[in-house]
Amino acid sequence: MRPRFVISLLALVLLAGGAPALAAPGVPGDQPLPGYTVSNPPLKPEIVDGQPTKVLQGIHQHSAYIVEVPAKWNGRLAMWAHGYRGTGTVLTVDPPAYGLRTRMLGQGYAWAASSYYGNGYDVRAGVQATHDLAKHFGTLVAKPKQVLIAGVSMGGHVIGRSLEQYPGFYDGALPMCGVMGDHELFDFFLDYQLTAQALAGERAYPVPADYLTTVVPRIQEKLGLTKLVPGGQDTVTDRGAQFRSVVVERSGGPRPGATPAFAFWKDFLFSLAAPPDDNAPLSRDPGRLATNLGTRYQPNSPVDLNREVQRVAPRDWRSRLSPALTEVPRIAGRPRVPVLSLHGLGDLFVPFSMEQEYRSDVARNGQSKWLVQRAIRTVDHCEFSPAEVGAAWNDLVTWVDRRTKPAGDAIGDRAAVAAPAFGCRFSDRAAYTGPGTRKLFPPCP
Repeated sequence: MRPRFVISLLALVLLAGGAPALAAPGVPGDQPLPGYTVSNPPLKPEIVDGQPTKVLQGIHQHSAYIVEVPAKWNGRLAMWAHGYRGTGTVLTVDPPAYGLRTRMLGQGYAWAASSYYGNGYDVRAGVQATHDLAKHFGTLVAKPKQVLIAGVSMGGHVIGRSLEQYPGFYDGALPMCGVMGDHELFDFFLDYQLTAQALAGERAYPVPADYLTTVVPRIQEKLGLTKLVPGGQDTVTDRGAQFRSVVVERSGGPRPGATPAFAFWKDFLFSLAAPPDDNAPLSRDPGRLATNLGTRYQPNSPVDLNREVQRVAPRDWRSRLSPALTEVPRIAGRPRVPVLSLHGLGDLFVPFSMEQEYRSDVARNGQSKWLVQRAIRTVDHCEFSPAEVGAAWNDLVTWVDRRTKPAGDAIGDRAAVAAPAFGCRFSDRAAYTGPGTRKLFPPCP
Protein backbone atom coordinates (compact mmCIF):
# COMPACT_ATOMS: atom_id res chain seq x y z
CA MET A 1 0.00 0.00 0.00
CA ARG A 2 1.33 3.43 -0.92
CA PRO A 3 2.38 5.62 2.04
CA ARG A 4 0.36 8.63 0.80
CA PHE A 5 -2.80 6.53 0.73
CA VAL A 6 -2.22 5.26 4.27
CA ILE A 7 -1.58 8.82 5.50
CA SER A 8 -4.78 10.03 3.84
CA LEU A 9 -6.77 7.22 5.45
CA LEU A 10 -5.28 7.97 8.85
CA ALA A 11 -6.08 11.65 8.49
CA LEU A 12 -9.68 10.77 7.68
CA VAL A 13 -9.89 8.57 10.77
CA LEU A 14 -8.39 11.22 13.03
CA LEU A 15 -10.88 13.78 11.80
CA ALA A 16 -13.78 11.37 12.17
CA GLY A 17 -12.70 10.40 15.68
CA GLY A 18 -13.75 6.76 15.51
CA ALA A 19 -17.06 5.21 16.47
CA PRO A 20 -19.15 6.93 19.15
CA ALA A 21 -19.67 5.33 22.55
CA LEU A 22 -22.83 3.29 23.02
CA ALA A 23 -25.77 5.39 24.20
CA ALA A 24 -29.30 4.46 25.25
CA PRO A 25 -31.45 7.56 25.77
CA GLY A 26 -34.23 7.03 28.27
CA VAL A 27 -32.81 3.84 29.82
CA PRO A 28 -31.99 4.33 33.52
CA GLY A 29 -28.43 3.48 34.50
CA ASP A 30 -29.64 0.88 37.00
CA GLN A 31 -31.14 -1.17 34.16
CA PRO A 32 -29.39 -3.17 31.42
CA LEU A 33 -29.46 -1.92 27.86
CA PRO A 34 -32.34 -3.04 25.63
CA GLY A 35 -32.00 -6.66 24.59
CA TYR A 36 -29.92 -7.62 27.64
CA THR A 37 -30.82 -9.25 30.92
CA VAL A 38 -28.68 -9.66 34.05
CA SER A 39 -27.74 -12.77 36.00
CA ASN A 40 -26.02 -11.73 39.23
CA PRO A 41 -27.04 -14.12 42.02
CA PRO A 42 -26.09 -13.21 45.59
CA LEU A 43 -22.42 -13.85 46.36
CA LYS A 44 -21.74 -15.36 49.78
CA PRO A 45 -19.32 -13.20 51.79
CA GLU A 46 -15.93 -14.63 52.68
CA ILE A 47 -14.66 -14.81 56.23
CA VAL A 48 -11.40 -12.92 56.67
CA ASP A 49 -9.68 -12.96 60.07
CA GLY A 50 -12.90 -14.21 61.62
CA GLN A 51 -15.07 -11.43 60.16
CA PRO A 52 -17.38 -11.56 57.15
CA THR A 53 -16.73 -9.32 54.19
CA LYS A 54 -19.26 -6.80 52.92
CA VAL A 55 -20.69 -7.71 49.50
CA LEU A 56 -22.49 -5.14 47.35
CA GLN A 57 -24.23 -6.04 44.11
CA GLY A 58 -26.30 -4.10 41.61
CA ILE A 59 -26.36 -2.44 38.22
CA HIS A 60 -24.47 0.75 37.40
CA GLN A 61 -24.39 2.42 33.99
CA HIS A 62 -26.19 -0.61 32.50
CA SER A 63 -23.54 -3.03 33.83
CA ALA A 64 -24.01 -5.55 36.61
CA TYR A 65 -21.39 -5.44 39.33
CA ILE A 66 -20.06 -7.06 42.48
CA VAL A 67 -18.02 -5.23 45.13
CA GLU A 68 -16.49 -6.97 48.13
CA VAL A 69 -14.77 -5.20 51.03
CA PRO A 70 -12.99 -6.86 53.97
CA ALA A 71 -13.72 -5.64 57.49
CA LYS A 72 -10.11 -4.43 57.79
CA TRP A 73 -9.95 -2.67 54.45
CA ASN A 74 -6.53 -1.24 53.59
CA GLY A 75 -8.00 1.54 51.46
CA ARG A 76 -6.97 -0.11 48.19
CA LEU A 77 -9.10 -1.47 45.38
CA ALA A 78 -8.47 -4.22 42.81
CA MET A 79 -10.59 -4.22 39.65
CA TRP A 80 -11.23 -7.49 37.80
CA ALA A 81 -11.62 -7.43 33.98
CA HIS A 82 -13.30 -10.55 32.60
CA GLY A 83 -12.67 -12.16 29.22
CA TYR A 84 -14.80 -12.76 26.13
CA ARG A 85 -18.35 -13.78 26.99
CA GLY A 86 -19.58 -14.77 23.54
CA THR A 87 -22.46 -12.99 21.85
CA GLY A 88 -25.31 -13.94 24.20
CA THR A 89 -27.66 -11.43 25.78
CA VAL A 90 -27.19 -12.28 29.48
CA LEU A 91 -24.75 -10.12 31.45
CA THR A 92 -22.82 -11.98 34.16
CA VAL A 93 -20.12 -11.09 36.70
CA ASP A 94 -17.11 -13.12 37.82
CA PRO A 95 -15.12 -12.76 41.06
CA PRO A 96 -11.34 -12.69 40.57
CA ALA A 97 -10.16 -16.17 39.59
CA TYR A 98 -7.20 -18.43 40.51
CA GLY A 99 -7.69 -17.82 44.22
CA LEU A 100 -7.14 -14.08 43.78
CA ARG A 101 -10.42 -13.20 45.48
CA THR A 102 -9.30 -14.82 48.74
CA ARG A 103 -5.75 -13.53 48.37
CA MET A 104 -6.82 -9.93 47.75
CA LEU A 105 -9.27 -9.91 50.65
CA GLY A 106 -6.73 -11.52 52.96
CA GLN A 107 -4.26 -8.74 52.12
CA GLY A 108 -6.86 -6.11 52.94
CA TYR A 109 -7.84 -5.20 49.37
CA ALA A 110 -11.39 -4.60 48.27
CA TRP A 111 -12.23 -5.88 44.80
CA ALA A 112 -14.86 -5.00 42.21
CA ALA A 113 -15.92 -6.61 38.95
CA SER A 114 -18.26 -5.51 36.17
CA SER A 115 -20.23 -7.51 33.62
CA TYR A 116 -19.64 -4.63 31.15
CA TYR A 117 -22.74 -3.21 29.47
CA GLY A 118 -22.58 -5.56 26.49
CA ASN A 119 -21.17 -8.87 25.32
CA GLY A 120 -19.29 -9.71 22.14
CA TYR A 121 -15.69 -8.64 21.60
CA ASP A 122 -16.37 -5.18 23.00
CA VAL A 123 -13.25 -3.82 24.67
CA ARG A 124 -14.74 -0.34 24.77
CA ALA A 125 -17.54 -1.63 27.00
CA GLY A 126 -14.95 -3.23 29.28
CA VAL A 127 -12.78 -0.13 29.50
CA GLN A 128 -15.68 2.22 30.22
CA ALA A 129 -17.65 -0.05 32.55
CA THR A 130 -14.61 -0.98 34.64
CA HIS A 131 -13.60 2.66 35.04
CA ASP A 132 -17.19 3.69 35.84
CA LEU A 133 -17.42 1.02 38.54
CA ALA A 134 -14.07 2.00 40.05
CA LYS A 135 -15.36 5.57 40.39
CA HIS A 136 -18.73 4.36 41.67
CA PHE A 137 -16.84 2.48 44.40
CA GLY A 138 -16.12 5.90 45.91
CA THR A 139 -19.86 6.43 46.35
CA LEU A 140 -20.59 2.90 47.56
CA VAL A 141 -17.66 2.63 50.00
CA ALA A 142 -15.06 5.40 49.90
CA LYS A 143 -12.56 6.78 47.44
CA PRO A 144 -9.66 4.28 47.27
CA LYS A 145 -6.13 5.52 47.70
CA GLN A 146 -4.87 3.05 45.11
CA VAL A 147 -6.49 1.14 42.21
CA LEU A 148 -4.95 -1.96 40.62
CA ILE A 149 -6.45 -3.90 37.74
CA ALA A 150 -6.19 -7.58 36.83
CA GLY A 151 -7.92 -9.72 34.25
CA VAL A 152 -7.80 -12.41 31.59
CA SER A 153 -7.98 -12.83 27.82
CA MET A 154 -10.08 -10.01 26.31
CA GLY A 155 -9.76 -8.51 29.79
CA GLY A 156 -6.07 -8.08 28.98
CA HIS A 157 -7.07 -5.96 25.99
CA VAL A 158 -9.32 -4.01 28.37
CA ILE A 159 -6.39 -3.52 30.74
CA GLY A 160 -3.88 -2.46 28.10
CA ARG A 161 -6.23 0.19 26.73
CA SER A 162 -7.51 1.27 30.17
CA LEU A 163 -4.02 2.28 31.26
CA GLU A 164 -3.84 4.60 28.26
CA GLN A 165 -7.46 5.75 28.18
CA TYR A 166 -7.31 6.90 31.82
CA PRO A 167 -3.64 7.70 32.48
CA GLY A 168 -2.87 8.06 36.16
CA PHE A 169 -6.08 6.37 37.29
CA TYR A 170 -4.70 2.85 37.71
CA ASP A 171 -1.55 2.20 39.74
CA GLY A 172 -0.58 -1.21 38.36
CA ALA A 173 -1.87 -4.06 36.22
CA LEU A 174 -1.85 -7.87 35.99
CA PRO A 175 -3.05 -8.96 32.52
CA MET A 176 -3.08 -12.73 32.03
CA CYS A 177 -3.37 -14.58 28.70
CA GLY A 178 -4.24 -11.11 27.41
CA VAL A 179 -4.84 -9.72 23.94
CA MET A 180 -2.00 -7.26 24.39
CA GLY A 181 -1.27 -7.17 20.64
CA ASP A 182 -4.77 -5.79 19.88
CA HIS A 183 -5.56 -6.11 16.13
CA GLU A 184 -2.74 -8.56 15.54
CA LEU A 185 -4.86 -11.26 17.18
CA PHE A 186 -7.31 -11.11 14.29
CA ASP A 187 -4.43 -10.95 11.80
CA PHE A 188 -3.22 -14.25 13.28
CA PHE A 189 -6.65 -15.85 12.84
CA LEU A 190 -6.71 -14.61 9.24
CA ASP A 191 -3.18 -15.91 8.60
CA TYR A 192 -4.21 -19.33 9.82
CA GLN A 193 -6.97 -19.63 7.23
CA LEU A 194 -5.11 -18.06 4.30
CA THR A 195 -1.84 -19.96 4.69
CA ALA A 196 -3.66 -23.29 5.14
CA GLN A 197 -5.71 -22.57 2.03
CA ALA A 198 -2.68 -21.60 -0.03
CA LEU A 199 -0.71 -24.69 0.98
CA ALA A 200 -3.66 -26.98 0.33
CA GLY A 201 -4.62 -25.32 -2.95
CA GLU A 202 -8.08 -24.45 -1.63
CA ARG A 203 -8.74 -20.76 -2.16
CA ALA A 204 -11.84 -20.02 -0.06
CA TYR A 205 -11.74 -16.51 1.31
CA PRO A 206 -14.06 -14.89 2.28
CA VAL A 207 -15.05 -18.22 3.75
CA PRO A 208 -18.26 -19.75 2.42
CA ALA A 209 -21.12 -21.00 4.58
CA ASP A 210 -19.92 -24.62 4.15
CA TYR A 211 -16.31 -23.83 5.03
CA LEU A 212 -16.15 -26.03 8.14
CA THR A 213 -18.12 -28.91 6.68
CA THR A 214 -16.70 -29.03 3.16
CA VAL A 215 -13.54 -26.95 2.68
CA VAL A 216 -11.71 -27.51 5.99
CA PRO A 217 -11.88 -31.33 5.78
CA ARG A 218 -10.23 -31.12 2.34
CA ILE A 219 -7.54 -28.80 3.69
CA GLN A 220 -6.84 -31.06 6.65
CA GLU A 221 -6.65 -34.14 4.45
CA LYS A 222 -4.18 -32.50 2.03
CA LEU A 223 -1.97 -31.22 4.85
CA GLY A 224 -2.08 -34.43 6.88
CA LEU A 225 -3.91 -32.87 9.82
CA THR A 226 -6.98 -35.11 9.99
CA LYS A 227 -5.53 -37.64 12.43
CA LEU A 228 -2.97 -35.40 14.09
CA VAL A 229 -3.27 -35.38 17.89
CA PRO A 230 -1.01 -34.01 20.64
CA GLY A 231 1.68 -36.53 21.49
CA GLY A 232 0.62 -38.90 18.71
CA GLN A 233 2.17 -39.90 15.40
CA ASP A 234 3.28 -36.98 13.25
CA THR A 235 1.00 -37.35 10.22
CA VAL A 236 1.64 -34.02 8.48
CA THR A 237 2.68 -33.86 4.82
CA ASP A 238 5.55 -31.66 3.63
CA ARG A 239 3.11 -28.83 3.11
CA GLY A 240 1.48 -29.57 6.45
CA ALA A 241 4.89 -29.28 8.10
CA GLN A 242 5.36 -25.90 6.42
CA PHE A 243 1.95 -24.81 7.66
CA ARG A 244 2.78 -25.85 11.21
CA SER A 245 6.09 -23.99 11.07
CA VAL A 246 4.36 -20.86 9.77
CA VAL A 247 1.82 -21.03 12.61
CA VAL A 248 4.63 -21.45 15.14
CA GLU A 249 6.45 -18.43 13.71
CA ARG A 250 3.34 -16.26 13.66
CA SER A 251 2.42 -17.24 17.22
CA GLY A 252 5.73 -16.43 18.89
CA GLY A 253 8.52 -18.36 17.19
CA PRO A 254 10.10 -21.76 17.98
CA ARG A 255 9.60 -22.58 21.64
CA PRO A 256 9.01 -25.53 23.96
CA GLY A 257 5.66 -27.23 23.42
CA ALA A 258 5.03 -25.65 20.01
CA THR A 259 4.50 -28.94 18.16
CA PRO A 260 1.90 -30.46 20.53
CA ALA A 261 0.28 -27.03 20.89
CA PHE A 262 -0.34 -26.93 17.14
CA ALA A 263 -2.00 -30.36 17.26
CA PHE A 264 -4.08 -29.28 20.28
CA TRP A 265 -5.43 -26.09 18.61
CA LYS A 266 -5.54 -26.98 14.89
CA ASP A 267 -9.27 -27.75 14.65
CA PHE A 268 -10.41 -24.91 16.90
CA LEU A 269 -8.55 -22.27 14.91
CA PHE A 270 -10.32 -23.31 11.72
CA SER A 271 -13.64 -22.87 13.56
CA LEU A 272 -12.89 -19.19 14.16
CA ALA A 273 -13.44 -18.35 10.50
CA ALA A 274 -16.91 -17.09 9.63
CA PRO A 275 -18.56 -15.53 6.59
CA PRO A 276 -18.33 -11.72 6.72
CA ASP A 277 -21.24 -9.78 8.15
CA ASP A 278 -20.86 -6.07 7.51
CA ASN A 279 -24.31 -5.46 9.01
CA ALA A 280 -23.16 -6.72 12.41
CA PRO A 281 -21.51 -4.37 14.92
CA LEU A 282 -17.73 -4.54 15.10
CA SER A 283 -17.93 -6.32 18.47
CA ARG A 284 -19.59 -9.28 16.72
CA ASP A 285 -17.38 -9.26 13.62
CA PRO A 286 -13.92 -8.11 14.74
CA GLY A 287 -12.38 -10.06 11.87
CA ARG A 288 -13.22 -7.18 9.55
CA LEU A 289 -10.13 -5.42 10.97
CA ALA A 290 -7.75 -8.20 9.95
CA THR A 291 -5.16 -7.92 7.20
CA ASN A 292 -2.08 -9.68 5.86
CA LEU A 293 -1.09 -7.06 3.29
CA GLY A 294 2.34 -6.53 4.81
CA THR A 295 2.96 -9.96 6.32
CA ARG A 296 6.05 -11.92 5.28
CA TYR A 297 5.71 -15.62 5.97
CA GLN A 298 8.46 -17.95 7.13
CA PRO A 299 9.40 -20.63 6.24
CA ASN A 300 8.74 -19.86 2.60
CA SER A 301 9.32 -23.32 1.13
CA PRO A 302 8.46 -25.77 -0.32
CA VAL A 303 5.70 -23.35 -1.32
CA ASP A 304 6.48 -19.67 -1.91
CA LEU A 305 3.75 -18.46 0.40
CA ASN A 306 4.71 -14.82 0.07
CA ARG A 307 3.82 -15.11 -3.61
CA GLU A 308 0.97 -17.61 -3.47
CA VAL A 309 -1.01 -16.54 -0.40
CA GLN A 310 -4.13 -14.48 -0.94
CA ARG A 311 -3.68 -10.92 0.29
CA VAL A 312 -6.58 -9.41 2.22
CA ALA A 313 -7.11 -5.78 3.19
CA PRO A 314 -9.20 -4.80 6.24
CA ARG A 315 -12.87 -4.45 5.38
CA ASP A 316 -13.01 -1.68 8.00
CA TRP A 317 -9.99 0.58 7.48
CA ARG A 318 -11.46 3.29 9.66
CA SER A 319 -11.63 1.12 12.79
CA ARG A 320 -8.27 -0.50 12.02
CA LEU A 321 -6.48 2.85 11.94
CA SER A 322 -8.51 4.76 14.49
CA PRO A 323 -6.79 5.85 17.72
CA ALA A 324 -10.23 6.24 19.32
CA LEU A 325 -11.74 3.91 21.91
CA THR A 326 -13.64 1.58 19.60
CA GLU A 327 -14.97 -1.90 20.30
CA VAL A 328 -11.59 -3.28 19.19
CA PRO A 329 -9.18 -0.45 20.01
CA ARG A 330 -5.47 -0.09 19.56
CA ILE A 331 -3.03 -0.38 22.46
CA ALA A 332 -0.20 2.09 21.89
CA GLY A 333 2.17 0.61 24.47
CA ARG A 334 2.29 3.47 26.97
CA PRO A 335 1.43 1.92 30.34
CA ARG A 336 3.23 4.49 32.57
CA VAL A 337 2.64 2.19 35.59
CA PRO A 338 3.89 -1.30 36.53
CA VAL A 339 2.50 -4.08 34.33
CA LEU A 340 3.25 -7.74 35.10
CA SER A 341 1.81 -10.21 32.59
CA LEU A 342 1.46 -14.00 32.41
CA HIS A 343 1.01 -15.98 29.19
CA GLY A 344 0.92 -19.64 28.26
CA LEU A 345 3.65 -20.69 25.81
CA GLY A 346 1.36 -22.98 23.83
CA ASP A 347 -1.77 -20.85 23.84
CA LEU A 348 -2.89 -20.37 20.22
CA PHE A 349 -6.32 -18.88 20.95
CA VAL A 350 -4.57 -15.77 22.23
CA PRO A 351 -1.05 -16.63 21.08
CA PHE A 352 2.17 -15.94 22.92
CA SER A 353 3.06 -13.44 20.18
CA MET A 354 0.60 -11.03 21.80
CA GLU A 355 3.17 -10.49 24.53
CA GLN A 356 5.93 -9.93 22.00
CA GLU A 357 3.83 -7.36 20.14
CA TYR A 358 3.13 -5.50 23.37
CA ARG A 359 6.78 -5.65 24.39
CA SER A 360 7.79 -4.09 21.08
CA ASP A 361 5.18 -1.33 21.42
CA VAL A 362 6.28 -0.53 24.96
CA ALA A 363 9.96 -0.50 23.99
CA ARG A 364 9.28 1.77 21.02
CA ASN A 365 7.72 4.26 23.42
CA GLY A 366 10.66 4.06 25.83
CA GLN A 367 8.59 2.53 28.64
CA SER A 368 10.20 -0.89 29.07
CA LYS A 369 10.91 -0.08 32.72
CA TRP A 370 7.18 -0.54 33.39
CA LEU A 371 6.84 -4.03 31.90
CA VAL A 372 7.62 -7.52 33.21
CA GLN A 373 6.42 -10.60 31.32
CA ARG A 374 6.40 -14.25 32.37
CA ALA A 375 5.93 -17.38 30.27
CA ILE A 376 4.06 -20.37 31.71
CA ARG A 377 4.46 -23.87 30.26
CA THR A 378 0.83 -24.55 29.38
CA VAL A 379 -1.08 -25.03 26.12
CA ASP A 380 -4.72 -24.35 26.99
CA HIS A 381 -6.02 -20.79 27.15
CA CYS A 382 -5.57 -19.04 30.52
CA GLU A 383 -4.33 -22.27 32.12
CA PHE A 384 -2.58 -20.97 35.24
CA SER A 385 -2.29 -22.36 38.74
CA PRO A 386 -3.22 -20.34 41.83
CA ALA A 387 0.46 -20.41 42.82
CA GLU A 388 1.57 -18.83 39.53
CA VAL A 389 -1.08 -16.12 39.65
CA GLY A 390 -0.64 -15.53 43.38
CA ALA A 391 3.11 -15.05 42.99
CA ALA A 392 2.55 -12.62 40.13
CA TRP A 393 0.00 -10.63 42.15
CA ASN A 394 2.29 -10.45 45.18
CA ASP A 395 5.20 -9.31 43.00
CA LEU A 396 3.03 -6.67 41.34
CA VAL A 397 1.89 -5.32 44.71
CA THR A 398 5.49 -5.13 45.93
CA TRP A 399 6.51 -3.40 42.69
CA VAL A 400 3.74 -0.82 43.00
CA ASP A 401 4.35 -0.17 46.70
CA ARG A 402 8.13 -0.33 46.89
CA ARG A 403 9.16 0.33 43.27
CA THR A 404 11.07 -2.95 43.30
CA LYS A 405 10.82 -4.34 39.78
CA PRO A 406 10.37 -8.13 39.80
CA ALA A 407 12.02 -10.66 37.51
CA GLY A 408 10.57 -11.77 34.20
CA ASP A 409 11.35 -13.75 31.06
CA ALA A 410 13.25 -12.47 28.02
CA ILE A 411 10.35 -13.03 25.64
CA GLY A 412 11.94 -10.85 22.96
CA ASP A 413 15.09 -12.98 22.77
CA ARG A 414 14.48 -15.58 20.06
CA ALA A 415 17.25 -17.87 21.26
CA ALA A 416 16.07 -17.68 24.87
CA VAL A 417 12.47 -18.46 23.88
CA ALA A 418 13.61 -21.47 21.83
CA ALA A 419 15.69 -22.93 24.67
CA PRO A 420 14.36 -26.26 26.03
CA ALA A 421 13.89 -24.90 29.57
CA PHE A 422 12.18 -21.65 28.58
CA GLY A 423 9.10 -21.02 30.69
CA CYS A 424 10.35 -23.11 33.59
CA ARG A 425 11.37 -20.19 35.79
CA PHE A 426 7.85 -19.10 36.68
CA SER A 427 5.88 -22.29 35.99
CA ASP A 428 4.48 -24.12 38.99
CA ARG A 429 6.32 -27.44 39.27
CA ALA A 430 3.60 -28.83 41.51
CA ALA A 431 0.98 -28.32 38.79
CA TYR A 432 2.85 -30.55 36.31
CA THR A 433 1.38 -33.75 37.74
CA GLY A 434 -2.17 -32.43 37.81
CA PRO A 435 -4.82 -32.26 35.06
CA GLY A 436 -4.39 -30.05 32.02
CA THR A 437 -1.85 -29.70 29.26
CA ARG A 438 1.40 -29.28 31.17
CA LYS A 439 2.52 -32.82 30.38
CA LEU A 440 2.75 -31.84 26.73
CA PHE A 441 6.01 -30.24 27.87
CA PRO A 442 9.01 -32.17 29.18
CA PRO A 443 9.48 -31.77 32.94
CA CYS A 444 11.46 -28.72 33.96
CA PRO A 445 14.98 -29.41 35.25
